[in-house]
Amino acid sequence: MQNPWIRVVSLALLFLLVALPVESLPQRRKKGGASRGGATGAATGATAGGAAVAATKITQATDGSMILDKTVQINGLPIRYKISAPADQFTAASGVPGGAAAANTTGTLGVNVLLHGDGGQSFVDFPNQAVQNNLMGVVVLAPNQQKFWGGGSGLDRTDGVAHAAAVNSLIQDQMSQDVAFDPANVFFTGVSGGSLLMSGFFVPAFGAQYKTGVVLNCGAMAPQVAVVDADTMITSMKIHFQSTKDELALLQDSIPQSITAYEKLATDAGLSADQIGALQTVDNTPNGGGHCGFDGQGFVSGIQLVANGYENIMGANANGVVTGIDSNVLTSVVGNENVVFTSAT
Repeated sequence: MQNPWIRVVSLALLFLLVALPVESLPQRRKKGGASRGGATGAATGATAGGAAVAATKITQATDGSMILDKTVQINGLPIRYKISAPADQFTAASGVPGGAAAANTTGTLGVNVLLHGDGGQSFVDFPNQAVQNNLMGVVVLAPNQQKFWGGGSGLDRTDGVAHAAAVNSLIQDQMSQDVAFDPANVFFTGVSGGSLLMSGFFVPAFGAQYKTGVVLNCGAMAPQVAVVDADTMITSMKIHFQSTKDELALLQDSIPQSITAYEKLATDAGLSADQIGALQTVDNTPNGGGHCGFDGQGFVSGIQLVANGYENIMGANANGVVTGIDSNVLTSVVGNENVVFTSAT
């Protein structure tokens, strides 16, 4: 007879596979405690130094890369993340078949780290999983039951400091145990609530360390914490604000406020209007798709559209052409701080 505990565990794992809800928009927090859950899938690794706390799962990406899905404890938070890269870039210890890299070594590929919006849909979809612009893809799941980056609700992200620090520690301390990457070439993407954490907490606190760039999709807020080494950050970090004309009412004030705040940091650092325009850009020409619907259709397809065009937004030879968006998206923020919205979703 089957042990009843085995049946319970099996049902629990099945629930975790389908538990991630559809992400929509920055939400008000519902009642409920923080989740301490982890990754799902067949176990391939063991706890090492108190870091890994859950089973890992290995699958294949859309471009043939391998995806490692893993959970570790960072600063007391359960951080689940996926890395998508060519198999030979993973370490042997990662458990990925074909993993040949040594731990804690510099690889040839950089990274595009994506933070999903409230509810976690972009963690499920992993829109940046294909290697693009010499960047492997990484997506990280918010460490709470609601899957809200920064916790709290709406624009009040009460756990923003802790969550931003955990993401930074993941990149600085954990990822090199799993995969070889170039730590001098780590870029970022925010989606909705993930953009709030990026603009409000992560970029101000850690942007100066990376000196790369971030795409803030359908969400942004002014820095909520002190900007560390502000001149270095603002003169070396590309920031693109991407929205729609029919954005959420909740964000129609916070996005312009964020644009204004980051532009002021650049002005205070002595940058000219042309220099600011080369680093800080904005577009909200898409219409009809609602929140994050950059293709005029909907959330998931809109986010994928911009992810597919990442190189033309953040690359060294970016031309601002994103297939599916009629206008060139790389418009300077100078003189365009007050983004015009025509309706709300």
